[in-house]
Amino acid sequence: MKNLYYTSVLLFAVLSFSCTPNVAKIDNSLKKYFDSAQVTGTFALLNNQIGDVTVYNMEADTQRISPGNSFKIAATLIGIESSTIADSKSTINRAGDSATASMTLTDAFQLDNFEYFKALIQKIGTDTISFWIDSLKYGNMVTDSVRPFWEDGSLTISPDEQLGLIYKVYFDKLPFKKYSQAILRELMLQEDNTLYRYNYTAAMSTSLKGDPLAWILGWIEENKHVYFFSCVVSSPDTSKDLKKTGLDIVRKILVNKGFFLGKK
Repeated sequence: MKNLYYTSVLLFAVLSFSCTPNVAKIDNSLKKYFDSAQVTGTFALLNNQIGDVTVYNMEADTQRISPGNSFKIAATLIGIESSTIADSKSTINRAGDSATASMTLTDAFQLDNFEYFKALIQKIGTDTISFWIDSLKYGNMVTDSVRPFWEDGSLTISPDEQLGLIYKVYFDKLPFKKYSQAILRELMLQEDNTLYRYNYTAAMSTSLKGDPLAWILGWIEENKHVYFFSCVVSSPDTSKDLKKTGLDIVRKILVNKGFFLGKK
């Protein structure tokens, strides 16, 4: 009964952004990639062509957790849409803050710089942020916190909801100008060659247990077929580079499924 509930939750989320969804396929064979890296987590892959979803650890995939700095996806879109920043070259100037004075949006996004996005969100303003979070139906839509709401556990979102978000970014289905979404797609583009285009971002957060956690969100495109993925990895070991670990896990899974050869 519990598995049926989680499948129904995921299917409902998939229905919100996919035209031909099927019941999610549970692939427990992916557990070995997390075990070998000594982390816990979840992974989901959406084949947009047929609406097929493959999931490892369904319970974690549908559980809302803090977005942490993966909120930079929404913050970037809101910042551009509200004209707080203009494009990928925009800097954030705050009085007395030299750390981000010369940092561009591109730099901050790639480096997962918390201070840049904190400054951007403060500059956008609470009312505008709240309006767009409600419009996006972003997770639990909670922004009323004295501390950074995207970091302190007030605002939460599930990996399958994040999968839906990046799907909509790719297809310009969010309530933003196409220009805003196009800039975000360019920020996420990491590899581009004759075989494939690989877009992703990695960001740090904190698990419900208080352990370090990394989000890996993106898509891979081959022969005009696009596949979206979301991955979360967590470990109590604070010495681990979880963003690198998560990216390694995602790549190994995609290689195992035949990607990066231009044959999908």
